[in-house]
Amino acid sequence: MAQTDDDLLRQVEEELRRERLEKIWKQYGTYIIIAAALIVVGVAGYKIWESRRLAAAQASGATYEGALQLLNDKKDGSAEKEFEKLASDGAAGYRGLSQLQLAGLLAKQGKKAEALAAYDALAASSNGDIMLREFARLQAAGLRVGDVDFTDIENRLTPLMADTSPWRYSARELLGLAAFKAGKMSEARTILTPLFVDQQTPQSIAERAQIIMAEIAAGEIAKKADASPPAAEASSSEKAKPADAAPAASEPPAKKD
Repeated sequence: MAQTDDDLLRQVEEELRRERLEKIWKQYGTYIIIAAALIVVGVAGYKIWESRRLAAAQASGATYEGALQLLNDKKDGSAEKEFEKLASDGAAGYRGLSQLQLAGLLAKQGKKAEALAAYDALAASSNGDIMLREFARLQAAGLRVGDVDFTDIENRLTPLMADTSPWRYSARELLGLAAFKAGKMSEARTILTPLFVDQQTPQSIAERAQIIMAEIAAGEIAKKADASPPAAEASSSEKAKPADAAPAASEPPAKKD
């Protein structure tokens, strides 16, 4: 009897579930079909987009490599055209790299204003890779050293000197150089000294920091040397006075006949 009751309850529950599903299907079946179709279309669209993105990235990569080879072959004009094309139409990552290459070429050609404009444009972009934007900011500051006051360079480089910045060592070296060129030797020494003490500093940067520090020391020694001769001359003149001022010996009295 108990088994029969259990079977009856299961049949009732199944019938109720079937009725609920039929009711839901009648009310929302069309929406369910549309949602399923949208999911299928969305997945297919994403796959197509991803395939095209990868193809575009591969094509941009090949073009970028070719432009670099043109640079190595000293064909700067042809390389510049390729970089210009990538900077406007290339895949996202290669656009920023190409902008950097173009700015570098402009600086190499002595077109400082154009190079600064290119670096500043990349640094100010909101959709580029943050490392590329910060590198562009670093390069722009480097081109300005000697042309603007030290405070301007300091304001530009301070955000790049944080311990979390990948460009911190280069930024600190550049700020030390700016201080040196501005005649701020104390600030230059404070900024540069840690660079050749910190074991994590790249060797090339540490060596350049040491060169600047040697220039600072040489300048200080030269100043001390320039200040020393007057004191030495005064000392020599003081020693010469007693001999020059010695009284003449008196003559013996004349002998009477």
